[in-house]
Amino acid sequence: MRFASAGAVSGLTLTLLLSACASKPEPPKVSAFVDTYYDALFTWSPSFGTSVGFHQYDKQLEDRSAAAYERRIATVKEQLKQAEALQAAKPAEQDQIDLTMIHNALQAELLDLETIQTWRHNPIDYVASPGGAVDLLMKRNFAPAKERLAGVTARLAAAPALIAAMKANVDNPPKEFTDLAIRVAGGSIGFLEKEVAVWAKDAAGGDAQALSDFQKADEAVVAAMKDAAAWLKSDLLPRSKGSYSIGAGNFSKKLLYEEMVDLPLDRVLAVGQANLDKDYNDFVETARKINPKLSPADVMKSLETEHPTEADLLPAARRTIEGTRSFLIDHKIVTVPSEVRPRIEETPVYARVGSFASMDTPGPYEEKATEAFYYVTPPEKEWDTKHKEEHLRLYNKYVMQMITIHEAFPGHYLQFLYGKQFPTKTRKLGGAASNAEGWAHYTEQMMLEQGYGEGDPKIHLAQLSEALLRDCRYITGIKLHTQGWTVEQGQKLFVEKGFQQPANAFEESRRGAYNPTYLYYTLGKLMIYKLRADYQQAKGSAYSLQGFHDEFVKQGPLPLKLMRQILLPGNTAPLL
Repeated sequence: MRFASAGAVSGLTLTLLLSACASKPEPPKVSAFVDTYYDALFTWSPSFGTSVGFHQYDKQLEDRSAAAYERRIATVKEQLKQAEALQAAKPAEQDQIDLTMIHNALQAELLDLETIQTWRHNPIDYVASPGGAVDLLMKRNFAPAKERLAGVTARLAAAPALIAAMKANVDNPPKEFTDLAIRVAGGSIGFLEKEVAVWAKDAAGGDAQALSDFQKADEAVVAAMKDAAAWLKSDLLPRSKGSYSIGAGNFSKKLLYEEMVDLPLDRVLAVGQANLDKDYNDFVETARKINPKLSPADVMKSLETEHPTEADLLPAARRTIEGTRSFLIDHKIVTVPSEVRPRIEETPVYARVGSFASMDTPGPYEEKATEAFYYVTPPEKEWDTKHKEEHLRLYNKYVMQMITIHEAFPGHYLQFLYGKQFPTKTRKLGGAASNAEGWAHYTEQMMLEQGYGEGDPKIHLAQLSEALLRDCRYITGIKLHTQGWTVEQGQKLFVEKGFQQPANAFEESRRGAYNPTYLYYTLGKLMIYKLRADYQQAKGSAYSLQGFHDEFVKQGPLPLKLMRQILLPGNTAPLL
């Protein structure tokens, strides 16, 4: 009887439990939320979808009307609630990491869309997007050229609406933003009229209708871009009197949401200033070893005389690839998981907004197109001889090696080679600049510490030059946006403390106006060095440099705070 009674009670309890479960459906799984988040993000930014390898978005272009922005803001707010509900349910560690990354990304996006409102103050993306969107379809052979041409035509057909949105949305931007937008618009016109048209003719393969459809769309967007360039110059520029400063509060929030760095801003600035002082003193000492009779700036200028001509710029970059790659393997720095090399090409004209070099890799979900592009920015054709010379001096043979270390081996290109191994969708598609750029910048210093350059002080001076460049970005970004600095004050710092040529210094400082937190290079490097030291202490005799690097790069570019959680479980040491 006792057992029968207990069984009856258990059956009743089970029935009640099942009934309760039926009335309260289980919350969606984290994986389902991740898919929903990215589906909405790709719908909002179809070019991003294409770039990561999801080609169902290839015939769509970004809608940047004010109404579209309002819809996106509503979506972000709703997804923030969903992410917080899932976090409150305390999922498994890996799911929690993914949720943290997405939650932070949503907060960062909402800050930009609703508070900073870049879309109302910066015309650059509006004029850069059409060229970038079609170039994604042209440069990688993920489908037959004629099929990709259909996507190019569809995106071009939608581009005039993007220009119309710029005119409707952008009001009183900073002069610095409009100046750059004018450059980008001018470059985009040439790109669309020439390179895109030539590619399309070949891609059509004799299909007269496909070529005619393209030409109609191309002519319309070229006309719209010419109109945009004229409007930027004659209408928007005279009334471009706005401030680029986002303020200390927003700056701190960007650091928290994008990099998971919660240090007080004065502490962040103090760390950067101390590193600038250290690198500056090391630069002066190293320059003295090269030639004690010259000032440090003149020693650097003497190295810069060994620069390529305009015609030899790309070949000079190509000559650096094998040496840096071989060094990694010979010295057991990090495992190189592929024999494929990147292609070295000129930076596309629509993307020339102050960057001297960059890495453009296929997305982690790209199955067919494997081309990765190491871009180097040539002098602009309209520049005078002096400006071209100053630009080319940056690519002297010593600094060029540092650029290749940063962009290719073991920097960004190596990160890309590990991309398909990253553990989750979120870690394949999301990340923190302080990890990605911090790693690439860390490798410049680390390579020399491991013997690259065989102790040549000229190589060391080049590495310090690149370090000072990032240190000056660190200080300039904070002071432009929180202490009222002008771009010219930032330029002065790059010249005096970073030993940059005046023209390059201005480009670097102006970048800080629209990229406030470009301190992430140095900040990331310092956090990685701290992580490495703590990891070495935890591993003891089992530690190896290659082991640390392999573990680091295979995790994906997640914020360093989360990287510490994975590599050092239970460790509560600070980031810096």
